[in-house]
Amino acid sequence: MVSTKASDCHTIGGCYGVRGKKLQRQYKDYLSDFKEWKHKPHAKQWLIFPENITSKLSIDETALSKGELYKIITNKKARGKKGSIVGIGAKVEPIIEQLLKIPASKRGQVKEITLDMANSMKTIARKCFPKAIQVTDRFHVQKLTLEALQDIRIKHR
Repeated sequence: MVSTKASDCHTIGGCYGVRGKKLQRQYKDYLSDFKEWKHKPHAKQWLIFPENITSKLSIDETALSKGELYKIITNKKARGKKGSIVGIGAKVEPIIEQLLKIPASKRGQVKEITLDMANSMKTIARKCFPKAIQVTDRFHVQKLTLEALQDIRIKHR
């Protein structure tokens, strides 16, 4: 039976008696096309994939490395699979600058954008996708509601 489970370099290296870090470096430096990747010069600041834009997008923030927060714009239709990422970046201004280079007609296709209540997310949505309806994601609404309910409970003790 063929396994479809993903394995990291440390696991694969362990099977062949090679240190995981060395296998990872060998792959990056020699086997992959990383050195010729067209996005490499600006990948630490931003990545934009306009071909992944659909009518429903979402924006969220996540810490990927060293506690640095990245804003990630995703295509909801792709459900986290290939073609999910529309844009990613550490700072709001470069993301907005690059998204605005996408033709307005393409950005105008976005009808709905789901985001949390952070002002940076609202700024990206408003400037880059002005025709889209902004929907606050239910996780943050539920969190705020539960916090407010807890405050009321504490006051009534």
